[in-house]
Amino acid sequence: MSTAAVSHKRSSTLRAASLPKWSPWAIAAGSLGLGIGISFAADLHSKIQWGLIAAALFILGTYGIAARVEGRRQAKDRVATSLVWVSFLIALVPLVSLVWVTISRGVKVLNVYFLTHSMGVVADSEPGGGIYHAIIGSLEQVGLATLIGAPIGVMTAVYLVEYGRGRLASAVTFFVDVMTGIPSIVAGLFILSLMLIFDMQPFGFAGSLALAILMMPVVVRSTEEMLKLVPNELREASLALGVPKWRTILKVVLPTSIGGITTGIMLSIARIAGETAPVLLLVFGNPFINNNPFEGAQASLPLYIYQQYSQSAGANAAYDRAWAASLTLIAFVMILNLVARGIARWKAPKAGR
Repeated sequence: MSTAAVSHKRSSTLRAASLPKWSPWAIAAGSLGLGIGISFAADLHSKIQWGLIAAALFILGTYGIAARVEGRRQAKDRVATSLVWVSFLIALVPLVSLVWVTISRGVKVLNVYFLTHSMGVVADSEPGGGIYHAIIGSLEQVGLATLIGAPIGVMTAVYLVEYGRGRLASAVTFFVDVMTGIPSIVAGLFILSLMLIFDMQPFGFAGSLALAILMMPVVVRSTEEMLKLVPNELREASLALGVPKWRTILKVVLPTSIGGITTGIMLSIARIAGETAPVLLLVFGNPFINNNPFEGAQASLPLYIYQQYSQSAGANAAYDRAWAASLTLIAFVMILNLVARGIARWKAPKAGR
């Protein structure tokens, strides 16, 4: 027998048996069918129960079949992979359900008229009206909060990464961590206490201040992580050329991490865009259009949704408007996330050839 034939025979005997690539799909289909059958036999009517039973059968079936064909060691690896996929699908179910319900109920009154008109003299129980005043309020309040919170957050992160040493840096880090976990109502109560001290009436900018407080720790944390990813070699090369440290930060460090910083800012905007509690306390709501955030009560999309839903008892028109406004807010947040991902991909460092 030739050497090549002996080598081929040895490699074929050493190769362990393995399941085909389509086996997970086959096991999943069988588990789903068996789970539905068990559910019908047990008179279970909830589709969630069907899915959980099918998921358990999928994991058990994967381990049993893989252990019989490939051995227990490989079976444990396949079970770990199956647990990851099952967890992903379980986490995806409420998100898909939320989006589906919002779209199916929000499209009833969502049209150009709804987006370009305010409530005006329309009662909550009457059909008609729109969210134009709430869109203006949200854009102005979130925009002013971004103008306040983003620069402060970025400069705080620059201090912590580039200059922060000693007790002051530790104190700043501690308070940033504390601010990250405070409820939104606490930020609203803080601004409300200042308004009561100075005897001020509700106005849009007060809501912007509360939203800026909620935004700043998110910007600080995301910017800090991005600045830490900048290689120290770039800083050292710039300093070695005699460039001052402040100019190195401005011309080297920040441009290198601008993609991640912008992404963090966009995600923080998406986070504060749906806050209701501070706006309810400080802005108060207004059915009419108010383009001036520094004077008088103003509307916003989260507050509009809350008010319409609270008035929806026996009023289908208010209920439909609440869902349509929710769909608009979700679309706004989704657009911000897509823009953040686009900026991150656009500004990401290009891999060399």
